[in-house]
Amino acid sequence: TASVLVEQREGYRVVMLNRPDRLNSFNADMHHALKAALDAAEADAACRAVLLTGAGPGFSAGQDLSEVQPKPGETPDLSVTIDTLYNPLVRKLRALPMPVVCAVNGIAAGAGANIALACDIVLAARSAKFLQAFAKIALIPDSGGTWFLPRLAGDARARGMALLGEPLPAETAEAWGMIWKCVDDAALMETAHALCAKFAEAPTGALAAIKSALDAAATNSLDAQLDLERDVQQRLGRAHDYNEGVAAFMEKRAPRFRGRG
Repeated sequence: TASVLVEQREGYRVVMLNRPDRLNSFNADMHHALKAALDAAEADAACRAVLLTGAGPGFSAGQDLSEVQPKPGETPDLSVTIDTLYNPLVRKLRALPMPVVCAVNGIAAGAGANIALACDIVLAARSAKFLQAFAKIALIPDSGGTWFLPRLAGDARARGMALLGEPLPAETAEAWGMIWKCVDDAALMETAHALCAKFAEAPTGALAAIKSALDAAATNSLDAQLDLERDVQQRLGRAHDYNEGVAAFMEKRAPRFRGRG
């Protein structure tokens, strides 16, 4: 059975982690399959959004520990797995030139939680939970966890989640500003599909520029960010979708954006 399933919809793709018997925990095969799915979405000019979710009762339990369990007398080098698999995945999600909607349908633990937080719009079922389980196995949050958590939830809450390793309900994650929205379980996928359908008609080039500008703001000074905004607006103002957006506004009609064209 494929460890990642891909479904093409009108204007977007659904990418589903598919190891439900292991709570969609990551092994090397699933990493490679997910990379291939994201690369294919990026290469498809008709794809203007990605919906990432998990099969079965959970989104992802993080790393499949059976794959990295040290053998007797062995000293493992965890940096290899991080450097070759997890870090490229997080960078890919942030750099995709389209919105990535993550539908967290159950537990999101360890790297699974931080991969979800790397997405642009995170929806979670009311029954879902986010768990920074790293301290329980004597590690630190990886896959961007130490970067995302304090920025999304604040330093005090980030420290509590990372040091205590207690599950955080989806409703609390929404209240803390970690995710976009918590919805009833039955409405999760309908809500996620509706968002992707909306993005499929949006000016994708501008949305990609929003993603990169917000990421740059994390380390830029105000002066540098003002210059970045000026330069990006110059580029976007010369594109078809800006002209179409203004024309549609003046003519009081729905715009017909080309997306990445």
